[in-house]
Amino acid sequence: MRLKTFPGGIHPHDEKHYSASAPISNLPTPERVIIHLSQHIGAVSSPTVKVGDTVLKGQVVAVPAGFVSLVQHASISGKVTKIGKFLHPTGAMSMGIEISSDQQDQSVELHDDPDFMSLDPDELIARVSAAGICGMGGAGFPTHVKLSPPQDKPIDTVILNGVECEPFLTSDYRLMLERSEDILHGLRIIMRTLSAKKGIIGIEANKPDAIKLMQKLTAKEKDLSVVGFKLQYPQGAEKQLIYAATKRKVPAGGLPMAVGVDVQNVGTAAAIYEAVRYQKPLIERVISVTGPIVNTPMNLLAPIGALYSDLLKHCGGVSAPIGKAISGGPMMGFALPSLDAAMTKGSSGLVLFDEKSARSMQEHTCLRCAHCVDICPMNLMPSMIANAVKYNDLKMAVKGGLNDCIKCGSCAYVCPAHIRLVQWIDTGKIRYAEAQRNK
Repeated sequence: MRLKTFPGGIHPHDEKHYSASAPISNLPTPERVIIHLSQHIGAVSSPTVKVGDTVLKGQVVAVPAGFVSLVQHASISGKVTKIGKFLHPTGAMSMGIEISSDQQDQSVELHDDPDFMSLDPDELIARVSAAGICGMGGAGFPTHVKLSPPQDKPIDTVILNGVECEPFLTSDYRLMLERSEDILHGLRIIMRTLSAKKGIIGIEANKPDAIKLMQKLTAKEKDLSVVGFKLQYPQGAEKQLIYAATKRKVPAGGLPMAVGVDVQNVGTAAAIYEAVRYQKPLIERVISVTGPIVNTPMNLLAPIGALYSDLLKHCGGVSAPIGKAISGGPMMGFALPSLDAAMTKGSSGLVLFDEKSARSMQEHTCLRCAHCVDICPMNLMPSMIANAVKYNDLKMAVKGGLNDCIKCGSCAYVCPAHIRLVQWIDTGKIRYAEAQRNK
């Protein structure tokens, strides 16, 4: 297979070996979960339960507050013990619903519909919406919205993102090996919903067995293909993925629909299949618990809202004091102030490092070496944007591409001066958003 890629990018060590061979296993029902009301891009969900209510697994506990919002479900059965602010994986405090388990694991009734592919697109979207599915690769965009593009933006190609280019993470990899047929059913549903004529499964070259398996399953499918990608970060970013697979360029500030493409994560595709066929809500997901100090790295099927501390405990704890805990991958994830945070629908991993590995580097003056410019997958000048933000020149930062930055972290990775380029650019994005709101 000829491997494809995109201009720019970096080549960090993938570090997949810690958990790549660990099959998906179930996390025992935790004592409590926290269902965050903001697990997605869009309006915060509105609670439909109150403290003291008894709920079943899969029962609705919050409803959307608009079209770009999500319904939320209880991921365990038990009693609502608190509605208030809890620590979010992003490090902020966020409204959520605490459910204490009754250890009965009682669930709402599911319904098998083997003729699901005969449903019309509107019904398919309705079931996806009712299941509360959002992008499970980390972005968290409500999936029913992505499946409802404007009529003047027809979609001809659906790309399933099985790249998983973040170092350490292996949850998507294990999902492709163990639930490949569910993923392909999900792809078919997406294609039917969007009337797309072509489906592509994109997988990075460090997962040769996943590529081989998907090729075998799609060998007789003329409208489906498997594309192998070179090891190059951030290969899994939407715009880079689209270019590598189709050579189409999404315009600055544009969305994939602008070039007739819809991108979905392989985990999202599997969740879509369960939602459409069984009307099962998104109440669990696979998450990698990994890192050099984790005693038994695992890929766990865990209920949404499980505490990171419970995940780590099930993996046997750590072999050294924790220097840094990251929700997601080390490139684009969030440093956790505490393991008392609860995972969300977009939580793909928990990565742990010791104190030596997590040392903070002192920021120095820019050397004008242009390494950040050479590797930027968006063809930006990160050092110029960051400098403009430092001096509060938002006009210059925006002109330089502030809003086009995907915050992949490639620039900071190669910077010999250890400048916190991503943090400066993110600060600029926040300041710009505030300025726009004030207008």
